[in-house]
Amino acid sequence: MINQIYSIPVKDQTLAFDKLSIIKNKIKDTHLNDLFAKAPSRFKDFSVEYDQVVFDFSKQRIDLDTFKNLIDFAHEQNLNPWIKKLFSTEQINYTEHRAAMHWALRLPKSSSEFSEINPSVQTQLERMYALVEKIHAGQFRGATGEVIQDVVNIGVGGSDLGPLMVTHALSDFKVKTAKPLDVHFVSTMDGSQLSELLHQLRPETTLFIISSKSFGTIDTLSNAQTVRQWLEKALGYNEKILQNHFIGVSTKPEKMTEWGIAVDKQLLLWDWVGGRYSLWSCIGLPIALMVGVEGFKQLLAGAYAVDQHFQSAPFHQNIPVLMGLLGAWNNNFLDIQTHAVLPYDGRLKYFAAYLQQLEMESNGKSIQRNGEKVSFATCPIVWGEVGPNAQHAFYQLLHQGTHSVSCDFIAPVRRYNANQFTYVESADALVEQHHLALSNCLAQSRLLAFGNQALVADELEDLPAYKQYEGNQPSSTILLKELNPYSLGMLITMYEHKVFVQSVLWNINPFDQWGVEKGKEIANQLLPILNREQDDLSTFDASTQGLLKILLGKTDG
Repeated sequence: MINQIYSIPVKDQTLAFDKLSIIKNKIKDTHLNDLFAKAPSRFKDFSVEYDQVVFDFSKQRIDLDTFKNLIDFAHEQNLNPWIKKLFSTEQINYTEHRAAMHWALRLPKSSSEFSEINPSVQTQLERMYALVEKIHAGQFRGATGEVIQDVVNIGVGGSDLGPLMVTHALSDFKVKTAKPLDVHFVSTMDGSQLSELLHQLRPETTLFIISSKSFGTIDTLSNAQTVRQWLEKALGYNEKILQNHFIGVSTKPEKMTEWGIAVDKQLLLWDWVGGRYSLWSCIGLPIALMVGVEGFKQLLAGAYAVDQHFQSAPFHQNIPVLMGLLGAWNNNFLDIQTHAVLPYDGRLKYFAAYLQQLEMESNGKSIQRNGEKVSFATCPIVWGEVGPNAQHAFYQLLHQGTHSVSCDFIAPVRRYNANQFTYVESADALVEQHHLALSNCLAQSRLLAFGNQALVADELEDLPAYKQYEGNQPSSTILLKELNPYSLGMLITMYEHKVFVQSVLWNINPFDQWGVEKGKEIANQLLPILNREQDDLSTFDASTQGLLKILLGKTDG
């Protein structure tokens, strides 16, 4: 029954896929220089503007025939019905018997839709907002009565990558508080981040957020236990430490209570929120602490705007649909297996890392919904860096290497406006620096696309081979009017829905992550050996046995 419900046509059953397979042979032999020469209106034909976003895909290796057949491919793969399934309470994550309703976290408070869900979402958000306001007002105090001035988020995966990325991206929008407030992040299980951070903090004024959907993630709980001991060593063991220095965010209130977190410091999630989609929930508490309640509401509003766009815009003007189709075209037809994300704004430093989890954990699958093995490539390798830094690192490979790579260039149109940066004496110089970044963003996408043709005539004369550029590397450019909470909400959600579009095209479930689980289980088999609680190594392979002996200080003979 499940296979019937979730089965969709695969590639050899679709006319559009067959047509694209033929078209690719023509496109593979056609350079972007020729595509632009044949169609002076390419930018108009292959760009979409919606709200605060411009999506330019004119430098992708497609023509109008390709574009038409990609749209047909989406229809033939039943994308419209699947979008409706996503925005419903249906258990679309069928392997875990859950819905995938992260979009419900963005519904306006006034929305009458999904009345069985929205009130509980709003209740938790309001509880989070109340805590934020209390901390900002200096009314949240530690065990000794001092005002909280540092907040440490302890999480891993989506409980870390999302809040970390957003708080860094929106650092310009940090709100003023009664006393200066700093937000920090800890995720690594080896304790290296925590060790460095605790030397800088005062126990009396530090609050810890334990973010764990299951409240059973060993990485997170080991860090939480360490900071609990740190507090008790400094302040003595008493109930006020647990009551005043910890907030928990989880689907498991009973586990939070058992650990010692006070009920009024517990914020709840739902099992229909995947970890990598959870920043919109109370997992986003560090974000709200950084940008304030109104800033967080603007983040949600931007995401909701794209939710509406994704559900209503025709496919040829639907940005997430286009992003998904172009990615599949590059991956499955042009055989481009890596995708670089290149923001030209230092505030988006962690955006590529965030997308790595969003895309590769979601679509790094090889089994279709019908239980059969996929017969084509799914998710490409996603990587990237802030563009100006990347230019001095791996752009050599992009421009003159042997790999085909698709790229997303991302930049804000405006930055350093007078109202926001009145305290900066050199504001004009900073605006010029922003223009420098924009000029590099456009120049790099031009050179990747057009190669030697992007050079001036004088440079081409007697140009040795090692100074030449082949070009023909496809890219899209995303321009935000300004990087602010609203537009960032839009940007993140565009990528979320791109991932879903591609999951439909590839007939896979993007909402589970079984590949993450087994390695953790095997680690639990090894831990007792390393802790010298067990000593039988015979069940392990020769390599693991050899490594364990070294780690345990054992020698043969």
